[in-house]
Amino acid sequence: MLWAALAYSCGIVTGVYVWRPALWWLVGGITFCAAGAYFLRRRSYASFALALSALFATGAVMMQVRVPENSDSADVLAFADGREVIVTGHVVKEGNLHERNFGASQQRLDFETEQITTTTDTGTRTFAIHSGLRVTIYAHEVSNEEEQNGPAESTSAQPFHYGERLRFPAKLLPPHNFRNPGAFDYAGYLAQDGVVALGSTKSEAVELLPGFAGNRFELWRTRVRMNLIERVHALWKPDDAALIDAMLIGENSFLGRETLTDFQRTGTYHVLVISGLKVAVLALVMFWLLRRFRVSDIAASAITILLTVAYALLTDVGAPVWRATLMLALYLGARLLYRRKSILNTIGAAALALLIVDPTALLGASFQLSFLCVLIIAGVGAPLLDRTTQPLSRALKSLDATSYDAALAPSLAQFRLDLRMIAGRLQRFFGKRVPLIMLGVTARVLLLACEFFVISAVLQVGFAIPMAYYFHRATLVSLPANVLAVPLTEIVMVAGIVAVSVSYLTLAFAKLPAIVAGVALHAMNGSVRWLGALRIADTRVPTPRLIVILLGTAALVLAMVLSRRQSWWLVLTGWVALALSAFWVCAIPPHPRFKAGVLELTAIDVGQGDSILLVSPQGHTILVDAGGIPFWMHSELDIGEDVVSPYLWSRGFHQLDVVALTHAHADHMGGMAAVLANFHPRELWLSVNSPSPELQTLLGEARALKIPIVLHKAGDNLQMDDAKIAVLAPPRDAESHPSRPNDESLVIKITYGATSALLEGDAEKKTEKQVAKENPQADLLKVAHHGSSTSTIPELLAAVHPRFAVISVGARNVYGHPRQEVLNRLGEAHVRTYRTDMNGAVTFYLDGKTVSSQLAALH
Repeated sequence: MLWAALAYSCGIVTGVYVWRPALWWLVGGITFCAAGAYFLRRRSYASFALALSALFATGAVMMQVRVPENSDSADVLAFADGREVIVTGHVVKEGNLHERNFGASQQRLDFETEQITTTTDTGTRTFAIHSGLRVTIYAHEVSNEEEQNGPAESTSAQPFHYGERLRFPAKLLPPHNFRNPGAFDYAGYLAQDGVVALGSTKSEAVELLPGFAGNRFELWRTRVRMNLIERVHALWKPDDAALIDAMLIGENSFLGRETLTDFQRTGTYHVLVISGLKVAVLALVMFWLLRRFRVSDIAASAITILLTVAYALLTDVGAPVWRATLMLALYLGARLLYRRKSILNTIGAAALALLIVDPTALLGASFQLSFLCVLIIAGVGAPLLDRTTQPLSRALKSLDATSYDAALAPSLAQFRLDLRMIAGRLQRFFGKRVPLIMLGVTARVLLLACEFFVISAVLQVGFAIPMAYYFHRATLVSLPANVLAVPLTEIVMVAGIVAVSVSYLTLAFAKLPAIVAGVALHAMNGSVRWLGALRIADTRVPTPRLIVILLGTAALVLAMVLSRRQSWWLVLTGWVALALSAFWVCAIPPHPRFKAGVLELTAIDVGQGDSILLVSPQGHTILVDAGGIPFWMHSELDIGEDVVSPYLWSRGFHQLDVVALTHAHADHMGGMAAVLANFHPRELWLSVNSPSPELQTLLGEARALKIPIVLHKAGDNLQMDDAKIAVLAPPRDAESHPSRPNDESLVIKITYGATSALLEGDAEKKTEKQVAKENPQADLLKVAHHGSSTSTIPELLAAVHPRFAVISVGARNVYGHPRQEVLNRLGEAHVRTYRTDMNGAVTFYLDGKTVSSQLAALH
């Protein structure tokens, strides 16, 4: 079954990247089936290969003829242009109500539209449209006067529930993807949940309509889930309840970004999601309890499967829990039929079944990581344990039964005799029965600890490539972190479930298991935070090259094959190959991808902000600004971590030579902390050491990382390989002006041969007039202040006389950038202008004679 799943998966991948007419694949599949049937009794190996080929062709044709789901749901995008419309529809997925400052709150809902009403100059029109929206409903914001007079009753939003029909005004927008290589496909992520547009509205503007839309089963499931969340928050304090929510039912909306990052750094993030580990723990506990109560094997298996299915429905976390549930059902079903236990066969059967239902699941990281995890355990870890600790574990059964010794190998029989001898010496202190039981339990615990250590080590080594590819992390503390976290997670889960269950009978008695869960939770969270704070825990790595991924995959396959050989030398060879592939990923960074012999300037798409990458002809780098989001937007998106860093990692950069901050504004500085931590630049350049608290915090982090801080002002001339850098602003006598930090912008001109570029930051008229006097002719102009009317004055354009210009600006930004008058000036000057909101990341190559451009979105 594993071979079958692999063949079908290869067909899916081929169907995605190698298009052929569907009829070709269909004819090929039928031909392979017929040939396989012919050779079935003549050449079994040939028949087996032909059957796999038929599955390969089936996977390819299934991928190419599939019909996209919700193909009509994009109709709402016709109204997602920022204009206000009236939306009528119903809630399909309710979110939790979150408190904000001063008692205000917000709730995020998944919403299915029924009608869209628009008002234009020609009148009001209503359109029947069924599309998915993700809507954020905000409560009334409390003003200073209301705060002084006491909290108003309207500060708390009314929670809305599944199936309720609502009408509200909203400005709809399509999901925004940052169009850089390596960027996260946010629109695709939302599309998996049927969401094609985003919107927001105020709570007081929402009208609750009569009627119910939905199915009663989903309503019951949602109510039970919300009731469980209320119970959790009644039993534990908010911080503990947030972790319990995530661990028990997969609700992570109450977790802060800092907590999530700590678990990601230590490779323990899996304890915060509903994974196969959670399903296995719960199933094991349920099956064990049922068997202790003398429930028959068949009934215990059936009840365990039913309860696991109910848990999967309740958590509603989608494919991961259903994969684990399917594998559990297959395993228990095979067990009842007295089939020999084969985890690899179970993995193959589960994977094949799920891929037949949804071939696109193979392309998702969740599917790949889930099955890779079980594959590594079953293919590499389990064979090693079967030859080492498992025989000793079987030898510990019924230690007082001497007749069982004869059924074991001589070395295991001697092991039992040694334990009995030691127990005999201890009888004078502990009695006749206790010593043997005590030795057996101690030996089992030690063997279990060894097994857990081996499996954790195998997983850490085997997951090096996917962790680097998807998360750009080398989880060097994953082994000790998981050794501590996973056993404590099992205690938290069992005690937490008992506490929540008992709370429905009496809240007082539920406090005892809640305390047990809380103690284990604090121990786990404390160990994760301590290990996550270590410098080594935050090791980041670029995206591995394709050759590294292929060699790592080959090493994993080799380790799986050799782990079943009798020779320990062959087993060791497989382990060494796997370990070397992990070491390569973690310790040997790939060569950065750049064009030798040319100066590169790339305007990275960071939305409404600036981030410019300069790469010298010899590959040295300067990153000018790192984007960011103003604090008042209340966003947990970190532009430096989530946008700039993935782009640099996708290019193979693991360290920067210089990071320059033009001025202390959030849209230039907000992502800088993550960039400093991830790429450890050799220098940090500033224009003015402003007293801004945000800037001083950033400088403190730079000093903690031992990054030298260098001030540069007008008149400084620097060299980066063959490229020359001239600092044109601010003037040498410039002092910090907290009210006008744009006037402090670091303006630089970089020249390579006869080509040059001028980078202005957010320089305004005053600075531009000073720069224009320097006659800074340049082929390329980074337009100042995102195309604001305060910049790009005619005098500057006349002095620079650029042929190309690039504007770093956010799509549909609230400032109206770039201003039309600026675009008109550039057009009148015959400047070819690019915009990151329309073109995504834009790269310019200066070869010393000419300038050429390249759009990442088209590359």
